[in-house]
Formats: sequence, C-alpha cells, structure tokens
Amino acid sequence: MGAPIVRRNTIRVPHDVARYLRLGHPWVYREAVGSRPLRDAPGEVVEVVDGDGELVGRGLFEGEGNIAVRLWTRDEQPLDAKLVVERVERAIALRQRFCDFDRLGCLRLINGESDGLPGVAIERYGDYLVAQLFSPALAAASGLRDALYDTLMSTLGSKSIYEQRRYRSLGGEAPRQAAAELVRGAVAPVEFEVGEDDMRFGVDVTAPLSTGLFADLREGRRAVRAYARDRRVLNLFSYTGAISVYAQAGGAREVCAVDVAAKSHARARKNFAASGFDAEKPEHIVGDALKVLARFAERGRQFDLIALDPPAFASAAARGGKPWSAIKDYGELVAASLAVLAPGGLLAAASSTHKISATEFDAALAEGALLAGTRLTILERRGLPVDFPVAPGFADGNYLKFAVAVRD
Repeated sequence: MGAPIVRRNTIRVPHDVARYLRLGHPWVYREAVGSRPLRDAPGEVVEVVDGDGELVGRGLFEGEGNIAVRLWTRDEQPLDAKLVVERVERAIALRQRFCDFDRLGCLRLINGESDGLPGVAIERYGDYLVAQLFSPALAAASGLRDALYDTLMSTLGSKSIYEQRRYRSLGGEAPRQAAAELVRGAVAPVEFEVGEDDMRFGVDVTAPLSTGLFADLREGRRAVRAYARDRRVLNLFSYTGAISVYAQAGGAREVCAVDVAAKSHARARKNFAASGFDAEKPEHIVGDALKVLARFAERGRQFDLIALDPPAFASAAARGGKPWSAIKDYGELVAASLAVLAPGGLLAAASSTHKISATEFDAALAEGALLAGTRLTILERRGLPVDFPVAPGFADGNYLKFAVAVRD
C-alpha cells in the first residue's frame, strides 16, 4: 500500500471537531488529526476541512505542542499583513472605547485568539508594550509579526516593545525563560511605575515572565478593596503586593502578606510607598503558604479576609518540600486557609489556569470547606476585566475564576 497520501497544506478533521471550530474555538488539537504524518512546516498557512471536504477555516500550522493549528479565519480570507493591521486597529479601538487609559497604566491591548490574533497577547505598561508569544508559528509566518509590531508602534506611539516567548513542547513543558527581548524602539528602564485606579505599582517590562502586575486580576483586587474595611487581611502568595495595597486602600485594619520570595516583599514595600502608604505597616512573611497557615492555626491567629491566588504549579524546590498543583491541591489550601479564617470571615479565592473549570473551582472550595468542618457561601464572583474580551465559542479563553465567599 505504501505510505499514506497526505495533501500538503490541508488538514481534515471529524465533523464534531469541525462543529466546535465553526462555533468559534480557534484551536485544532493534534489528537484531532489522528496519527497520520503531517508534512507542513511551522508557520505555514493550512486549510482545515471537515469530513466532507468543506472548508472550516484557515490558520497557521504549529511545529510542535498539543495544538496543531491555530485558526485565523473561517473563510478564504488571506492571512497577510493587511489582516493583521485591521485586527490590531480594531482591538485597540475596542479598548479605547471601554477602558480609561489615564487610570489604567497596565492593560491588555490584544487578547490573542479572542481578538483574532492567535498565539499572542500584547499588554501596555505606560509607554512600553510587552508581547507574549505562545506560538512559534507566528514568528515563522512571513511578515505577520512585523506587521503586528509596526502597527502597534505607529498607532500608539509607544517607546518600545519587549517580547516574551512562552512556547510549550508536546509534553506541555515551557522552556527556561530568558529575559524579554527588545524588538522595537528604545531600551526601557529596569523598573518604572504605572498607575491603576488611584494607586501606583512598579513594573519591569524586561523580565522573562511577569512584569510584577497581573492585569487580569484587576477586578479581583477591586473586590478585595471593597470588602477590606476594618478587617484583618491575609494575602497568600502575595508576590509584589498588589492585593495588599488594594486592601490597605480599602481601609484594612491589618495586612499580612505571605510569599516564598523575599525579593517580592521588597517590591511590595515599594508599591506601598508609591501608593502613599507606610511601607513598614504591613507584615511580610517569607515562607510556604501551607506551612505558615499551619503555624497560624497552632497559635490561634485569625483573620477576617483571606486572599488566595496560588500559582497553577510550584516545584518542590520552590516550596522547600512537596510540589504544588492547583488542580490537585486547591481544596487542601482552602481548608488550611479556613482554619485561620474567623467565623463570618471572607475568603477571596482566585484561579488563573484554564485547566481548572468553573465547576472544578467551586468543587475545590466545597472540598476545602468540608475538610475544615465548616461551610462556604459564595457572595460574589468577578471575572476578567473588559480589556480581556473572550469569544463565546472559546471557553478556554475565559480562564480566570474569582469568588468572594463567607464562611459560617
């Protein structure tokens, strides 16, 4: 019989896969194309067709990883610089319409697939932009990345663009991250301040991963501020202290922050000072959250509001013990937090991984309450802010879960 015949630049998918792609999901997973060999090169434009040969869409082929193709169009529209320019301008116009650029020094300008620009996110930090590339295909595609960056610079008048590459292998592992690369404009300061609402935070756009301020959790920070008045606030996984600053702005009686990195606390103190607060007033504890919670419980220390925003994963080395997985261990963390949350206190819990669904997130809260021998009632939910629009057919894009719950 010989080797199977594969038509170059065309991928056939089953009808059920074609349906969810037509509804707006932008990813063709590698498992959906079966085991047959694929001869396309990364960055090549491929057509995706259904079982009857009808066009489903056109996209860029990925070299490796769980995603085989990221769809750009659902018709025969060319994937060229003109398309990129149109979509960049539309994305920026959407933010200018619904966001206050003067009060938000940090916001997302392009939210990847939901803005029709798959595999890339662009965030604005004052006069500087940070591009997060999740797809090597975009870098390999002829002219698309250049059109993206050139349009951003000309439309916004930004001083520079830094690029972070966040490619993942077929096994899901991310490579060791180097510093962000300057791809347009002048060198940025190592650290400078941006405003958010009526506060200020230091950011580093040259950093390999996080700049120091997560734009997607803005509504969660605002919720903490709304509930913080006269409460003893514990901020777990506090990082650079943005939630702590919001709690202080909301009139918290006490703020205690816990993080494994001492340098994060140093940056948090700077953020307190930049926002006009006493940098030495909050209590900053270096340590693993679960271990610190165990010590608090032994000593009978309690809080009235606990903010919980753990990473999706932390290695054993980072924690000084066993590794942490939000998928497996979130319920245990909730239980440990409830052990030091006063009756009638509030838990402000977040999860920022799409690998945990909204249903699984709620189940983790319920499991934690069960383990702690108490009950939680969700008072309020908050999601992604308006600069993170999500296409309705792309559930993975609505990744952030945030709930404020009261314990019995």
